Amino acid sequence: MPILSSTYTPPLLFKNGYVSTIYPNLIRKINGVPQKRERVELDDGDFIDLDWSYASSTTKKMAIIIHGLEGNAQRQYMLGLARHLNKNNWDTALVNLRNCSGVVNRLYRSYNAGVSDDLERVVNHVLLQDKYANISLCGFSLGGNLTLKYLGEGRNIPSEVKAAVAVSAPCDLYNSLLEINKPKNYIYEQRFIRHLKAKLHERQAVFPDKITKPDIKACTSLIDIDNLYTSLAHGYKDALDYYSKCSSKQFLKNVEIPTLIINAKNDSFLGNRCYPEDEAKENSRLFLEIPKYGGHVGFYFPGKTYYNEARTLEFFEKSPLLK
Repeated sequence: MPILSSTYTPPLLFKNGYVSTIYPNLIRKINGVPQKRERVELDDGDFIDLDWSYASSTTKKMAIIIHGLEGNAQRQYMLGLARHLNKNNWDTALVNLRNCSGVVNRLYRSYNAGVSDDLERVVNHVLLQDKYANISLCGFSLGGNLTLKYLGEGRNIPSEVKAAVAVSAPCDLYNSLLEINKPKNYIYEQRFIRHLKAKLHERQAVFPDKITKPDIKACTSLIDIDNLYTSLAHGYKDALDYYSKCSSKQFLKNVEIPTLIINAKNDSFLGNRCYPEDEAKENSRLFLEIPKYGGHVGFYFPGKTYYNEARTLEFFEKSPLLK
């Protein structure tokens, strides 16, 4: 499918990628999204918590929304999309990936950019309710990579899944890591490291035989954390093995449902390999939009609804598979 042209043009201040990235996280406040939590038990004895929000009337349409690195269902970008979809007659299930719902999970493993088996379990759980004929997916950042991997790995995607959107998706994980490691992203990287190390200390308290405090203290970069924990806890040889096997770019040729990737050109977390132009040109079901502006999960737009939120609803509603 040819690359889509983008109509997104924000106010002057928000043409700066750093402002676009920071503003929604520090300033934006989303109200009016009541959530109902549901715990989904997993086959390995662990759990995932879903936070549901509903349209004002009964609907057969629902969206499963997945957050990014160290996110959760209460992040403003998650609530903003849920609010917009709810107002347009979509129910939403916001996924808290393992160890991201405010409760330490039962197992040593947690989440990563490739845990598509957990997303499959969530989709199947929603289907068991037998009330939704049309299910769409939206993943942000890490959740976007996860969504794309789920769709392209060759599994049997249920016929009820009609469309998907990935926002600010690091389709090549190692390429994204190298970009985050650059001096321009020092503040972001250090923030990620602090949050991830805090989570590791939580796990160390519960699993002292698997990881030590000196191990955690020695981590000074994201790849150190992925070598120490993310890769080994999830069955990979090391960080590079994890990045190689979990990057969604290699699976995009197999995506069979209408899928939109929105990756801003000025996203400071994405390197050149995170813009899968060749893959989009070769797959009629894969659409790639590269707005000039937007930063990382930014896309500010005057008013309550951000550009990516309006665009996601538009893509969901126009899916040729939607009944």
